[in-house]
Amino acid sequence: MMICVVNMGILLCILSCNKNSQDKEKENFDSVLLKKNTELQLSGEYEKLIELNIGYLKKAAKMQYKEGKALCYLNIAEINISTENYEKALILLEKAGENLKDSESGYHKAVLYDDYSQYYSYLNLIDKGIMYNNKAFYYIKNAKESALTKKLLPRLYLTRGIYFARKGWFGTSLKCIMKGNKLENSVYSNCMVAQYYLIRHQLDSVRVYMAKTSEMMHKQKVSDVESFWVYSAMGYYYYEINNSDEAEKAFQKALEMNIKTDRTYSSKVYFVYKALAELYKKKNDGGKAYYYLKKYMEEENRMATARMAAMNRSTENFISEIKPESDWHRNDLPLAIALSITALTISGIYVQRTIKTQRLKKRALKQETEELKSHVRAKMLKEVTELAQKNDSSFLMKFKELYPDFISSLLKINPDLENSELAFCAMLKLHFSSKEIADYTFVQHRSVQQKKYRIRKRLNISGEEDIYDFFDRISN
Repeated sequence: MMICVVNMGILLCILSCNKNSQDKEKENFDSVLLKKNTELQLSGEYEKLIELNIGYLKKAAKMQYKEGKALCYLNIAEINISTENYEKALILLEKAGENLKDSESGYHKAVLYDDYSQYYSYLNLIDKGIMYNNKAFYYIKNAKESALTKKLLPRLYLTRGIYFARKGWFGTSLKCIMKGNKLENSVYSNCMVAQYYLIRHQLDSVRVYMAKTSEMMHKQKVSDVESFWVYSAMGYYYYEINNSDEAEKAFQKALEMNIKTDRTYSSKVYFVYKALAELYKKKNDGGKAYYYLKKYMEEENRMATARMAAMNRSTENFISEIKPESDWHRNDLPLAIALSITALTISGIYVQRTIKTQRLKKRALKQETEELKSHVRAKMLKEVTELAQKNDSSFLMKFKELYPDFISSLLKINPDLENSELAFCAMLKLHFSSKEIADYTFVQHRSVQQKKYRIRKRLNISGEEDIYDFFDRISN
């Protein structure tokens, strides 16, 4: 009997050691994978990131480690979310969920729900984002404490704070962001505090946290993605305090970081384009203002398309879930139809609201674009007029920028026109009188009249037609 007890004790000891060994192997799997994945994600090396996770997916399968497989799916889902590939992201999230269905790991389930939260946030469905953030909190607080849980917890607080700010719940938002910053105290977390105060227009507090963020950036290595967030926040801060030059430098730095990371957060950069458009408009640089407004509109349209596709996919999934199998029971049919109609109605309302919002935005942007175009044209016209008045040699070149087709239209009528004659025609296009042309080109009034006569012959302008009317019709 004693021998049996001893043998049983040895067996239990072996099993316990084996379990501890397996647990350590799994913990090592998670920590090494996440470290490598984060490095590749922050550097924008997407192909290597996917290769890494595919390799670890095979490794997890050999280990029969479902949580490890889920983590690989979630890593690839995250990069798809950040690059607005929402449809593939949802498929990967669902795949991860399947692997975690019977899991007892609070950490892995917290990561799953955090990623779902981010997914819905990118779709501007903040209430759903908050719902999944709450689920992530539930599981992380019931998870075994580890280095990974300590790293995830502050991010959950920061995310919650951002959601609450977007809902307008600023008191609870600040508490969450401050809690996250206290736990993490990183460049990113301090930058998030600064951004909160930017939203609230509390510029003294912004200055304190931006200074802290800048100091940390100089003391430690910071990823390009974190730098993107910091420079964006700096740009907004300098814009708010009317330091246009520093704001411009910061926003341009943010764009550089966006390119360096292969546009990891392309969905956020469109805010920078909008800010730059407003900045250059303020600086009276209509050309650049129009350029960045156009970039903003392109990003806005692209994001709206991606979101719409994702919503369609979500609706299709919902409908497929509520569809009975081929052997429906009759009493289930009305409920299934009702649910299907509800799903389609919700989807239809969302689509209509989205289309209406996009139309209003496009209308406002179109108006702003037209204003900028007029501003740019007026500025160019003033510049060209001043060059003509100074008899500057660059007048004709600048005139071509203002009226790109004017010269080519004249040369189609008469290919033998000389540059001096083209410059004279340009002055007439600008409605300069004979006296003004004589004064600006330092010739007699009679010489200008003779030139007008020659130009009529060279361009076959009839004597009955007003010469200014003729040039008004050319390339307006």
